[in-house]
Amino acid sequence: MHEGNAISRDAALETAQTYFDSGRLQSDLAALVAFQTESQTPEQKPELTRYLDAAIEPRLNAMGFEIQRHNNPDPSGGPLLVALRIEDPDFTTVLSYGHGDVTRAQTDRWREGLTPFELTQDGDRLYGRGAADNKVQHLINLKALETVLATRGHLGFNVKIIFEMSEEIGSPGLAAFCSANTDLLSADVLIASDGPRLRPDRATMFMGSRGGASFDLVVDLREGAHHSGNWGGLLADPAMLLSHAIASITDARGQLRIPQWRPDSLTQTIRDALDGLPIVEGSFPPVDEDWGEETLTPAERAYGWNSFAVLAMTSGVPDAPVNAISGKARATCQLRYVVGTDPQALLPALRNHLDAHGLQKVQIVPDAAIFPATRLDPTHPWVEYVKTSITQTTGMAPHVLPNLAGSLPNECFADILGLPTVWIPHSYLGCNQHAPNEHVLKPVCESGLQIMTGLFWDIGESAP
Repeated sequence: MHEGNAISRDAALETAQTYFDSGRLQSDLAALVAFQTESQTPEQKPELTRYLDAAIEPRLNAMGFEIQRHNNPDPSGGPLLVALRIEDPDFTTVLSYGHGDVTRAQTDRWREGLTPFELTQDGDRLYGRGAADNKVQHLINLKALETVLATRGHLGFNVKIIFEMSEEIGSPGLAAFCSANTDLLSADVLIASDGPRLRPDRATMFMGSRGGASFDLVVDLREGAHHSGNWGGLLADPAMLLSHAIASITDARGQLRIPQWRPDSLTQTIRDALDGLPIVEGSFPPVDEDWGEETLTPAERAYGWNSFAVLAMTSGVPDAPVNAISGKARATCQLRYVVGTDPQALLPALRNHLDAHGLQKVQIVPDAAIFPATRLDPTHPWVEYVKTSITQTTGMAPHVLPNLAGSLPNECFADILGLPTVWIPHSYLGCNQHAPNEHVLKPVCESGLQIMTGLFWDIGESAP
């Protein structure tokens, strides 16, 4: 790709490598991690604005971006920043994205010697809250843009970047902002970074995400508990009714029994794209081969199919049980779903299913937040283009996922803005994001910086 300017491309890659080798990526990441941007902690809300003020805006100003600050249309959400660098209206325009907020620190649960908001190195690991999700990811992408700009003198394409500070609480207001600002955010493609690679030593790219719908199943029959000897056999047991409801949703190996929950989008093209992809590596629990849809491979189950999970359930007092029939039972449940599943039909279908099984006493309490599913065809020209660029840089073709198994606000870009979306993650599956001891791997950061510098160089020469 772009052999005529290979020397200049190599010079940009060498500059990026020098930045990494000098330790400046690590020190820059340490400065970002030091901002305590916990969007789940209300008293930290001023820190969300300070991150944009002190960490992001100066860097973008230095690259010649026009900065716009916007209030979130949802008062529960954090501030939004849009940055524009328009070199020529006829050039290709890339939209990118990052989020500076992090999950709760969980300070008392980190291992000895680690603290969430101080970046700490241990071998190839850099520990810190937000190091993987998402601070190193947007740092790498910004540095890659800086490197191309410094080497070439211009990018050769237009860039628009949107930063939000509310992703960890479900991106409130982002969809509404995108809907109201389609002209401002118009572009040819979204290229952004979040999530993990499938393997640390090989790049991954994905083009969408599974959706997520959460809900509670509740059986509320009476106030208080009643003696199980005196009332056993006379009072309906809410825990039993709830258990029957949950058990009716899948069979004993977790295969979905509700027809509307079974997608029709696992085409041969998607199967071919998923063929041979690794699922878990290293210290992760082994895949249960006897769980999930029997006719599917593990990759097809994780990326091409829907999965139901019970996240928590209670009845009575589990830590101090008494000889009594409880009056209530509750389970928090979740369906992860792919394109080809109608999210509006999910809960009505569940209601009909429970009623058909005589479980009218089981209530469904929906969670307001539903993440839509998105996916880009693996044969799309932008997918092929990015794949070719990554292969040239690393000497190895990346793993290509039609969609991530988790959820992202990708519908804002794919559905509302109508863009092809390509995500290139700079973390790995064992990074402990959202958990104590979150970290990134230095070799993955080094590789990611090379990949993004090469990709942005290539786009400036010839985009699809």
